[in-house]
Amino acid sequence: MVLGLAPALVNAGAEVTVITTNSNGDFGQEPLDVPLNQPILQDGYKIIYFPCALFRRYKFSWDLYKWLNSNVKNFDIVHIHALFSPVSSIAARICRYHQVPYILRPLGTLDPADLRKKKLLKKLYIALLERHNIADAAAIHFTSKQEAKISQRFGVTTQDLVIPLGVVPTISSLTSRELTLSEWNIPQDKPLLVFMSRIEPKKGLDLLIPALDQLFAQGIDFHFILAGSNPQDPIYEAKIRDKIQNSHWRSHTTITGFVRGEVKAHLLQAADLFILPSYYENFGIAVAEAMVAGTPVIISDQVHIYLQVQDSQSGWVVKNDVSEIAESIKQALKNPPELQRRGLNAKNYALQHFSWDAIAQQTIKAYQQILSS
Repeated sequence: MVLGLAPALVNAGAEVTVITTNSNGDFGQEPLDVPLNQPILQDGYKIIYFPCALFRRYKFSWDLYKWLNSNVKNFDIVHIHALFSPVSSIAARICRYHQVPYILRPLGTLDPADLRKKKLLKKLYIALLERHNIADAAAIHFTSKQEAKISQRFGVTTQDLVIPLGVVPTISSLTSRELTLSEWNIPQDKPLLVFMSRIEPKKGLDLLIPALDQLFAQGIDFHFILAGSNPQDPIYEAKIRDKIQNSHWRSHTTITGFVRGEVKAHLLQAADLFILPSYYENFGIAVAEAMVAGTPVIISDQVHIYLQVQDSQSGWVVKNDVSEIAESIKQALKNPPELQRRGLNAKNYALQHFSWDAIAQQTIKAYQQILSS
């Protein structure tokens, strides 16, 4: 979000400095090869990278804390992204000490399902740090109404902001679709189903794969693309790949691995249907990316963007149920005109509500309201 929001805020007249670490994922990847401890001008805003401790699973940066403690009073407001991380938690304490208002964006970490992970450790962390940080925040930034509705506050009353994530509009053309299908050796004459997300248990692949089994057994024609990876859990990723390779529809599948940039955009544009039956998502940025590409979506009602999808008729919303997922895909594929209509609805809604410029305006308005109070 930060790299999309920061330049949009600059375009709207704000002065923005981003501070972060050179950490590159949780573990397994080399640190980012960037200049450290000095501002870099990027898309109109400044970004400063600080060295992260060797144990990068839980981010810690002494240089970042020292810089923030010395400079935070030069800023009107601080927008902190993430909870349950030493970098964000100590940043909130520094803001509080210097009486600089701050906003916390939890990134889904206040979802009851997420709080059940490492439950005892999080209870201790909440008691020592995070409850006080939440209580003293000027606002909590949620990316959907549903995320705000279900999130825990630990008995604290908060000022909530609901501002969605943004996406970059994509330029589609028949040529790019044909080239994309040709590049991946994907049949031109089959309905294309795309799953594009991190490959982890919460994404609902354990539901989608048997749903595709049902469709294939019924003679429903399709080609499935699995796009994504999980370097933090290669065992689970391998398990999913094995399930697909052992399925009857393995020859109807393309596994791309992690994709980004134009490759990602073109795959979404080429798709007839985007599917994400997650058990929970605080927003579902991949859904918004599919929508702005003009692709209708099938998502579970645990993907918290589902109300927007439902109200705008940008796709179909299902329960986390194998048969319901299979039936929804079947009905969608049987009605190409409805697929096209919902895809157009999706694109129009995403362009209007998920553009970074629109989100920057909402964010600046929230900043101004906080500062005026």
